[in-house]
Amino acid sequence: MNSKGFTMLEMMLVIMVVALLFLLTIPNIHQVMTIVQKKGCEAQLSVIDAAILQYFMIHDQYPITIDQMIEQGLLTDAQRTCQNGKTIEIIENQAALP
Repeated sequence: MNSKGFTMLEMMLVIMVVALLFLLTIPNIHQVMTIVQKKGCEAQLSVIDAAILQYFMIHDQYPITIDQMIEQGLLTDAQRTCQNGKTIEIIENQAALP
């Protein structure tokens, strides 16, 4: 019999290999997303630190809250939280996560 096509065994083998590759990449994707969120939060802290210095240069005093910098237009309301959802605060004249 000369039939063209794949047997059921060949199809199941290909599906199993694809599923195995998929299962191996899922933890790696999660790890990369965690790293990206961490680096994004670190960058956000640096931006807020720069805004704190700008506020100091304008007012000759450090801001107590991020709200003061938002009112001055140095930051936006969206910049008060990191990508992971944690709210940034000013602690000892620097941006920090509580």
